[in-house]
Amino acid sequence: MKLSAFGEKFSAGAGILSLMDDLGRAVADPQAILMGGGNPGYIEEIGKVMRQRLQTMIDDEQIFKKLIGLYDPPQGDSGFCRALAQLLREQYGWPITEENICLTSGSQSAFFLLFNLFGGKTSTGEYRKILLPMAPEYIGYADLGVEEDLFTSVRPKIEEIDEHTFKYRVDFDEIEIGPDIGALCVSRPTNPTGNVLTDAEIDELSHLATLHDIPLIIDNAYGLPFPSMMYTEAKPVWNEQLILCMSLSKFGLPAARTGIIIADKEIIRRVASANAVINLSTASFGAMLATEIVASGKIIQLSQEIVRPFYQKKMEWTRKCIANEFYNFPYKIHVAEGAMFLWAWFPGLPITSRQLYERLKERGVVVVSGDYFFPGLEPGWQHTQECLRITYAQDDASLARGIRLIGDELRAVYAQTQMNSYPLKEQFLQ
Repeated sequence: MKLSAFGEKFSAGAGILSLMDDLGRAVADPQAILMGGGNPGYIEEIGKVMRQRLQTMIDDEQIFKKLIGLYDPPQGDSGFCRALAQLLREQYGWPITEENICLTSGSQSAFFLLFNLFGGKTSTGEYRKILLPMAPEYIGYADLGVEEDLFTSVRPKIEEIDEHTFKYRVDFDEIEIGPDIGALCVSRPTNPTGNVLTDAEIDELSHLATLHDIPLIIDNAYGLPFPSMMYTEAKPVWNEQLILCMSLSKFGLPAARTGIIIADKEIIRRVASANAVINLSTASFGAMLATEIVASGKIIQLSQEIVRPFYQKKMEWTRKCIANEFYNFPYKIHVAEGAMFLWAWFPGLPITSRQLYERLKERGVVVVSGDYFFPGLEPGWQHTQECLRITYAQDDASLARGIRLIGDELRAVYAQTQMNSYPLKEQFLQ
């Protein structure tokens, strides 16, 4: 059996495949501590709202018939698109209608369509790339190109805030946008680091995109107005040069696989056309389930009052566990400004982050090796081998146990290479 280049590429190993495969295997192990995947935590209050809404839909014969028995158009459920456009006009004054919105089968599907619309070989034989202005970036981007070598990215500036805290910042001096760049893309908050690009950074990236007549794609899966998993001040932004990608997953509907693209009408028309070819129709379930709370604006209230505090509390608990359990080895945590991850950097790590990941997996702790999160970056930067992404969506007891095991393993790693010359735990806690 011979495969095409497409078949070889998309059936081979990939970072996102490794993550999801490990997650699936770990779910089957009741003792495993899942601190690697991006599956959101289950929030009972959100579950209750969704259960009530679903029951209402089941009890209404006409709505239930549409829910399970009718195709939506390739652009997605029109009622949801209208409700969302109205909400964004009223909240932020964005000049959009339902024609500026298209739904996809989850965010991953949205980025597959967008990256291959703007990147790859053109009809005139040129080759265009997607520029990631600051790596590390989302693991799921790396393998989305139909053609190879789709991404190029830029090292960040590293601001060391204190002994155990740092922040990445966009290095605008290193960004080069030539005719081979088809689009810019950033996530905000950033997966994996929890970084929130400042309003000034977003404004400058938007200016660069406009200057070069290319889109700026913002992955807003954790951002505003929903699910509002941002713990620092930032403003939501959209204009016709900008493609804003949202999702219902982190609000509490990951299984519904509902991605949202907000863009110029011509871009939406092209995405909908690709949707028709690839998917025929988008799924109705997530959009129909959420339409009422979007139309009423309740989705913003729930995001601000339920979802954001849920994750912020977990983030603070995990940071406290790290302060208690990470000692006798060097570490720095990226400032936690949003999303549901902590990004840990272990300067001078004696083994690679992937080896550390394997050792932790043997101890029943599933994290994600940081080297997966630097697509398109020139090889050779040691920093890429010194980081882990830690998810804090688990229950508090599991988080505490997982952090303790990570700390134990790192002490063993550094001790084995006679680098164990760091202050004792008590000094960190003073």
